[in-house]
Amino acid sequence: MLEGLFQPMHLIIIFAIALLVFGPKKLPELGKGLGEGIRALKEGMKDTPPAQASTEQNKTPESKETKG
Repeated sequence: MLEGLFQPMHLIIIFAIALLVFGPKKLPELGKGLGEGIRALKEGMKDTPPAQASTEQNKTPESKETKG
């Protein structure tokens, strides 16, 4: 489904639209912010132990309500 989504022509069109919408002065700031956000997300995913995440998903709504 997503295999042909990011072809070079698509990326050029997306970049051109972003350039028109945000302008040449604002575009580097947006890129920097996006890069920092992705980096923070990756670091946050590294710091979270996998065992803790799986135990939160296995809890039923009843067990969460009885705790509080």
